[in-house]
Amino acid sequence: MHHQLEKHYVNRVGWLRAAVLGANDGLLSTTSIVIGVAAASPDRNTIVLAALAGMIAGAMSMAAGEYVSVSSQEDTEKADLLREKRELEEMPEVELLELAKIYEKRGVSKETALKVATELTEHDALAAHAHDELGINEITQAKPLQAALASFGSFALGALLPFVVSLLAPLKEMVYFQYGFSIVFLMILGAISAKTGGSKIGIAVLRICFWGTVAMGITALIGHLFGVTVA
Repeated sequence: MHHQLEKHYVNRVGWLRAAVLGANDGLLSTTSIVIGVAAASPDRNTIVLAALAGMIAGAMSMAAGEYVSVSSQEDTEKADLLREKRELEEMPEVELLELAKIYEKRGVSKETALKVATELTEHDALAAHAHDELGINEITQAKPLQAALASFGSFALGALLPFVVSLLAPLKEMVYFQYGFSIVFLMILGAISAKTGGSKIGIAVLRICFWGTVAMGITALIGHLFGVTVA
């Protein structure tokens, strides 16, 4: 009987977070902009321009923000690793005992902890301290460019729906078409992200639909009031 390998989702956390956030933000923010503009000014050229501007500006903003944020994390990780490397060179005995102490706190006996720490130090001291002392590993390590590209692409993909709807939907029912299509795709997005991440689909779908409705409802109200005021 073959042992089936366990399925883990933690290795997807980095790109999944950026991709889901980008697609959700692209769809929701662009739709909200279009709904607000459509409620204030029922002119197709204005609506299409608003959708296009929201898609481009949002994608660039998401990518830049994600890159800066993850780069800061990467800088911190590099600084910690350099400091750890210096400490390993200057006081290896102290660092060895420190590593052993970490294993002791996890429930390993003192003798075993010291043996494990010694063997891991002989194999790759810096990697052992990075993983067990600093919590840095290949799965959780910051990747700024990857996160930025994922955010840009996913935002643009999410924003593409309201842009296409703004081109094709009847002007008089623009707000309803935007809301209807967005809610359906928000549900699909919530289900996909929950399935990919291994969480409950129902809760994810309800959460994303509720907050999506709130966001679009508020912008529609603001657009309507603004349009009435201008008129």
